[in-house]
Amino acid sequence: MTIESTDVRDGSDASAGRTSAPPRPAPVTLVQAFWVWLRIAMLSFGGPAGQIAVMHRILVDEKRWIGEQRFLHALNYCMLLPGPEAQQLATYIGWLLHRTKGGIVAGVLFVVPGAVTIMALSWIYVLYGRVGIVSALFYGLKAAVLAVVVQAVVRIGSRALTSGAARGLAAAAFLLIFFVGVPFPLIVLAAGIVGWWSGRRGSGAFRSGGHGGSKHATVADADTLLGEELPAHAHPSRGETARTALIWLALWLLPVAVLLIALGPDSVFSRIATFFSTMAMVTFGGAYAVLAYVAQQAVDSYGWLRPKEMLDGLGMAETTPGPLIMVLQFVGFLGAFRDPGTLSPLLAGTLGGLLATWVTFVPCFLWIFLGAPFIERLRGNAVVASALSAITAAVVGVVLNLAIWFALHTLFRTTITVTAGPTRFDAPLLTSIDPAALFLSLGAAAAIFLMRAGVITTLLLTSAAGAGLHAVGAIG
Repeated sequence: MTIESTDVRDGSDASAGRTSAPPRPAPVTLVQAFWVWLRIAMLSFGGPAGQIAVMHRILVDEKRWIGEQRFLHALNYCMLLPGPEAQQLATYIGWLLHRTKGGIVAGVLFVVPGAVTIMALSWIYVLYGRVGIVSALFYGLKAAVLAVVVQAVVRIGSRALTSGAARGLAAAAFLLIFFVGVPFPLIVLAAGIVGWWSGRRGSGAFRSGGHGGSKHATVADADTLLGEELPAHAHPSRGETARTALIWLALWLLPVAVLLIALGPDSVFSRIATFFSTMAMVTFGGAYAVLAYVAQQAVDSYGWLRPKEMLDGLGMAETTPGPLIMVLQFVGFLGAFRDPGTLSPLLAGTLGGLLATWVTFVPCFLWIFLGAPFIERLRGNAVVASALSAITAAVVGVVLNLAIWFALHTLFRTTITVTAGPTRFDAPLLTSIDPAALFLSLGAAAAIFLMRAGVITTLLLTSAAGAGLHAVGAIG
């Protein structure tokens, strides 16, 4: 996932040409870092791009805890991982600063505000969602979400598609996933191989355009708290590596095993645990790519919620702090709420939502604590950077697929499935277009692209517009 551009000069010393360097910041304690991570968590609105920009502004530009190149290296690794890259980036930097405890503090704080808020909104949704005014507010949110996802396509594409090869890879990824239904993990694997091969040949076809949140001069690694040195904990012993793997695998998979044994594989809780555990391993490319996979599976395969409810959940996640992927808690909540067994629906929904959150985020700590020591030693490796940049290009095509999926279910009341040879895709029934949804979506797009309104502002405006349309009887 990419964000605003920055002046990064690949392979050069970012401090070259300066007459004097500022003194390196003084060391910070874990308690001091706690309050900074909490501040970042409370400001992390607007999806991965906005969250990474907040981290960059505070950690690189303001605090100078980490330098530009090191920040980008960590981000590139997190982009390669399945799951939410912004939360993983916070965990990675927390680990760099204060070892495992620092990573846990940063990663957990990044999740907690959104988890609490989404749970509260999920209760409101199932208790009052059919009330006209509440329904109208979510109606307006869905229109803005479509514009936000389109903005994500533009943002990622403007930074990742800097060559003909990158654009071709993005186009191929879109065609394969939209028309042929090729699984996204296979697309990511193929893109990574293409980028690796290109890097081995010395080609610049997939040279990274850089990430970051500042348009000003870069912050050199040497002038930061972390400096350029490898920390001692980036050289773990084999025993330490094995213990890390065992602890986090147990935290992740033991609850899943207990549910399967106690309740059987057909229980909704077992299904939530196994589905989101599988998702945690195969959904590469950031939150929007994850949502494309989850939306198709949770809606079409499991029937836990309807397409428009998926959009409602995404609207919740866009307007609350924390990872956009917290929408998965809403999916787990609705799945268990509608199949509570012997429990009350609200209790079942609460447990289902918390279970989805647990098996989604615990693997993120495993990927970071197990892989970060090795990745730190690969800073500056051009072949690895080329592979990561190729994956980012493929993600553009996947996010475009998500944008079209949202558009179909936001702007049209009915879709039809078209099958022709190996291709199979959804198409809109043009006569079923929803004029009010089209009006709100165009208004949201105008606010974001023409008036440069922020995500939160746009979401609030379209929700208010939805309530206004309900008041005049334009929508039910």
